[in-house]
Amino acid sequence: MYAVIKTGGQQFRVEQGTTLKIEKLEIEPGKKVTFKEILMVSDGDNVQVGAPFVPKATVEAKIISQGKGKKVHILKFRRRKHSMKQQGHRQLFTEIEIVKIKA
Repeated sequence: MYAVIKTGGQQFRVEQGTTLKIEKLEIEPGKKVTFKEILMVSDGDNVQVGAPFVPKATVEAKIISQGKGKKVHILKFRRRKHSMKQQGHRQLFTEIEIVKIKA
């Protein structure tokens, strides 16, 4: 059984036991979170597609950790102008583990 969830402006295909990194949620590690924006649920031959969401479908997940991703380096260089700008960014994320999928 798998589902497609929407969180943080992104869509993820998840199964029970899957761990993934999503956009940061303000919940401390060890707590549970329930996703209600389910786009699709599949159980073998039985497929439910939402318009836009599947009614009464939920996905429960456990928060594993909070963290920062790898640093992304940004370099703006203007040749012959004696101008250069450097910048870096580390995106915040929340790591979750899928506990249960309810259709």
